[in-house]
Amino acid sequence: MSMSDSFEDIVDAIQPGVKPRPGNLPGPAARVVLVLCWLALGLLPILSAVGDIKLAAGVTGTPGTLTVVSCEDLGRGRYDCKGGFAPDGGGAAVPVDASPDSEAGDVTRAQLAPEGDRAVKAGTAGVAAALTLPFLGIASLAFLPYVIMYFLGARRGRRTAVAAGAAVTVLGVIGMIAGMVAAYS
Repeated sequence: MSMSDSFEDIVDAIQPGVKPRPGNLPGPAARVVLVLCWLALGLLPILSAVGDIKLAAGVTGTPGTLTVVSCEDLGRGRYDCKGGFAPDGGGAAVPVDASPDSEAGDVTRAQLAPEGDRAVKAGTAGVAAALTLPFLGIASLAFLPYVIMYFLGARRGRRTAVAAGAAVTVLGVIGMIAGMVAAYS
Protein backbone atom coordinates (compact mmCIF):
# COMPACT_ATOMS: atom_id res chain seq x y z
CA MET A 1 0.00 0.00 0.00
CA SER A 2 1.52 3.31 -1.09
CA MET A 3 1.23 6.72 0.60
CA SER A 4 -1.29 7.92 -1.99
CA ASP A 5 -3.49 4.85 -1.39
CA SER A 6 -3.41 5.55 2.33
CA PHE A 7 -4.30 9.18 1.72
CA GLU A 8 -7.20 8.18 -0.54
CA ASP A 9 -8.46 5.77 2.14
CA ILE A 10 -8.41 8.60 4.70
CA VAL A 11 -10.25 10.94 2.32
CA ASP A 12 -12.82 8.24 1.53
CA ALA A 13 -13.36 7.65 5.26
CA ILE A 14 -14.03 11.36 5.79
CA GLN A 15 -16.13 11.83 2.64
CA PRO A 16 -17.98 8.60 1.97
CA GLY A 17 -20.53 8.30 -0.79
CA VAL A 18 -20.87 9.37 -4.37
CA LYS A 19 -18.38 11.97 -5.49
CA PRO A 20 -19.84 14.81 -7.56
CA ARG A 21 -18.69 15.09 -11.15
CA PRO A 22 -17.08 18.33 -12.34
CA GLY A 23 -19.69 20.81 -13.49
CA ASN A 24 -22.46 19.18 -11.46
CA LEU A 25 -24.25 22.13 -9.80
CA PRO A 26 -27.13 22.27 -7.35
CA GLY A 27 -30.56 23.08 -8.76
CA PRO A 28 -31.87 26.62 -9.15
CA ALA A 29 -33.76 26.62 -5.84
CA ALA A 30 -30.73 25.34 -3.95
CA ARG A 31 -28.58 28.01 -5.61
CA VAL A 32 -30.94 30.74 -4.44
CA VAL A 33 -30.92 29.31 -0.91
CA LEU A 34 -27.10 29.12 -0.92
CA VAL A 35 -26.75 32.72 -2.11
CA LEU A 36 -29.31 33.97 0.44
CA CYS A 37 -27.55 32.11 3.27
CA TRP A 38 -24.18 33.49 2.16
CA LEU A 39 -25.65 36.99 1.96
CA ALA A 40 -27.14 36.66 5.46
CA LEU A 41 -23.84 35.35 6.80
CA GLY A 42 -22.05 38.41 5.43
CA LEU A 43 -24.65 41.02 6.35
CA LEU A 44 -25.40 39.93 9.93
CA PRO A 45 -22.02 41.02 11.36
CA ILE A 46 -22.36 44.36 9.60
CA LEU A 47 -25.91 45.00 10.81
CA SER A 48 -25.23 43.81 14.37
CA ALA A 49 -22.33 46.25 14.76
CA VAL A 50 -24.21 49.43 13.82
CA GLY A 51 -25.19 50.17 17.44
CA ASP A 52 -21.63 49.75 18.72
CA ILE A 53 -20.25 51.93 15.92
CA LYS A 54 -22.73 54.70 16.74
CA LEU A 55 -21.88 54.36 20.42
CA ALA A 56 -18.10 54.45 19.90
CA ALA A 57 -18.43 57.41 17.50
CA GLY A 58 -20.40 59.38 20.08
CA VAL A 59 -23.64 59.50 18.09
CA THR A 60 -25.52 57.79 20.93
CA GLY A 61 -24.82 57.36 24.62
CA THR A 62 -23.23 59.50 27.28
CA PRO A 63 -19.54 60.49 27.13
CA GLY A 64 -17.33 59.92 30.13
CA THR A 65 -14.52 57.87 31.61
CA LEU A 66 -14.51 54.12 32.15
CA THR A 67 -12.39 52.59 34.89
CA VAL A 68 -12.18 48.80 34.68
CA VAL A 69 -12.45 47.39 38.20
CA SER A 70 -12.25 43.64 37.64
CA CYS A 71 -11.99 40.97 34.97
CA GLU A 72 -13.06 37.42 35.79
CA ASP A 73 -11.61 34.54 33.77
CA LEU A 74 -14.52 32.44 32.47
CA GLY A 75 -12.22 29.87 30.85
CA ARG A 76 -11.39 29.14 27.20
CA GLY A 77 -10.01 32.66 26.72
CA ARG A 78 -13.24 34.37 27.75
CA TYR A 79 -13.42 37.16 30.32
CA ASP A 80 -16.18 39.07 32.09
CA CYS A 81 -15.04 42.60 32.95
CA LYS A 82 -16.80 45.07 35.23
CA GLY A 83 -16.11 48.75 35.66
CA GLY A 84 -17.31 52.11 36.80
CA PHE A 85 -18.42 54.80 34.36
CA ALA A 86 -18.10 58.45 35.41
CA PRO A 87 -20.12 60.76 33.12
CA ASP A 88 -18.46 63.97 31.88
CA GLY A 89 -21.38 65.99 33.24
CA GLY A 90 -20.60 64.87 36.78
CA GLY A 91 -22.46 62.58 39.10
CA ALA A 92 -21.80 59.25 40.72
CA ALA A 93 -20.00 56.49 38.87
CA VAL A 94 -22.33 53.91 37.35
CA PRO A 95 -21.43 50.20 37.52
CA VAL A 96 -21.20 48.82 33.97
CA ASP A 97 -20.00 45.89 31.93
CA ALA A 98 -16.69 46.61 30.23
CA SER A 99 -15.27 45.10 27.07
CA PRO A 100 -13.86 41.59 27.61
CA ASP A 101 -10.58 42.74 26.05
CA SER A 102 -10.01 45.11 28.99
CA GLU A 103 -7.70 44.64 31.95
CA ALA A 104 -8.38 45.59 35.54
CA GLY A 105 -7.09 49.11 36.15
CA ASP A 106 -7.63 50.37 32.57
CA VAL A 107 -8.91 53.95 32.41
CA THR A 108 -10.24 55.07 29.01
CA ARG A 109 -12.55 57.55 27.34
CA ALA A 110 -15.84 55.76 26.81
CA GLN A 111 -19.47 56.09 25.89
CA LEU A 112 -22.22 54.76 28.15
CA ALA A 113 -24.89 52.85 26.23
CA PRO A 114 -28.39 54.37 26.39
CA GLU A 115 -29.49 51.31 28.39
CA GLY A 116 -26.87 52.24 31.00
CA ASP A 117 -25.54 48.69 31.37
CA ARG A 118 -22.27 48.84 29.41
CA ALA A 119 -19.63 51.26 28.22
CA VAL A 120 -17.43 51.01 25.14
CA LYS A 121 -14.15 52.67 24.23
CA ALA A 122 -14.82 55.99 22.48
CA GLY A 123 -13.00 57.79 19.69
CA THR A 124 -10.98 56.45 16.81
CA ALA A 125 -9.78 53.34 18.66
CA GLY A 126 -13.34 52.52 19.73
CA VAL A 127 -14.71 52.96 16.22
CA ALA A 128 -11.89 50.82 14.77
CA ALA A 129 -12.63 48.11 17.35
CA ALA A 130 -16.36 48.27 16.55
CA LEU A 131 -15.59 47.87 12.83
CA THR A 132 -13.92 44.46 13.34
CA LEU A 133 -17.12 42.49 12.73
CA PRO A 134 -18.25 44.56 9.72
CA PHE A 135 -14.87 43.95 8.10
CA LEU A 136 -15.41 40.22 8.71
CA GLY A 137 -18.76 40.52 6.94
CA ILE A 138 -17.18 42.37 4.03
CA ALA A 139 -14.45 39.74 3.70
CA SER A 140 -17.01 36.93 3.74
CA LEU A 141 -19.04 38.60 0.95
CA ALA A 142 -16.02 39.21 -1.29
CA PHE A 143 -16.45 36.22 -3.59
CA LEU A 144 -20.25 36.17 -3.66
CA PRO A 145 -20.42 38.08 -6.98
CA TYR A 146 -18.14 35.48 -8.59
CA VAL A 147 -20.29 32.63 -7.28
CA ILE A 148 -23.46 34.28 -8.59
CA MET A 149 -21.80 34.77 -11.98
CA TYR A 150 -20.71 31.12 -11.96
CA PHE A 151 -24.22 29.93 -11.07
CA LEU A 152 -25.70 32.05 -13.87
CA GLY A 153 -23.15 30.70 -16.36
CA ALA A 154 -21.66 34.11 -17.13
CA ARG A 155 -18.24 33.85 -18.74
CA ARG A 156 -17.39 37.53 -19.08
CA GLY A 157 -16.15 39.32 -16.00
CA ARG A 158 -15.44 36.27 -13.85
CA ARG A 159 -11.69 36.98 -13.76
CA THR A 160 -12.45 40.53 -12.71
CA ALA A 161 -14.81 39.22 -10.04
CA VAL A 162 -12.05 36.94 -8.71
CA ALA A 163 -9.52 39.79 -8.66
CA ALA A 164 -12.01 42.11 -6.96
CA GLY A 165 -12.93 39.35 -4.49
CA ALA A 166 -9.28 38.85 -3.59
CA ALA A 167 -8.79 42.61 -3.11
CA VAL A 168 -11.91 42.93 -0.95
CA THR A 169 -10.85 39.92 1.12
CA VAL A 170 -7.44 41.50 1.75
CA LEU A 171 -9.17 44.77 2.70
CA GLY A 172 -11.49 42.90 5.06
CA VAL A 173 -8.63 41.04 6.74
CA ILE A 174 -6.61 44.24 7.16
CA GLY A 175 -9.68 45.92 8.68
CA MET A 176 -10.22 43.02 11.08
CA ILE A 177 -6.59 43.09 12.18
CA ALA A 178 -6.68 46.88 12.65
CA GLY A 179 -9.87 46.58 14.68
CA MET A 180 -8.44 43.86 16.90
CA VAL A 181 -5.25 45.86 17.46
CA ALA A 182 -7.37 48.90 18.38
CA ALA A 183 -9.49 46.81 20.75
CA TYR A 184 -6.49 45.38 22.59
CA SER A 185 -4.40 48.56 22.77
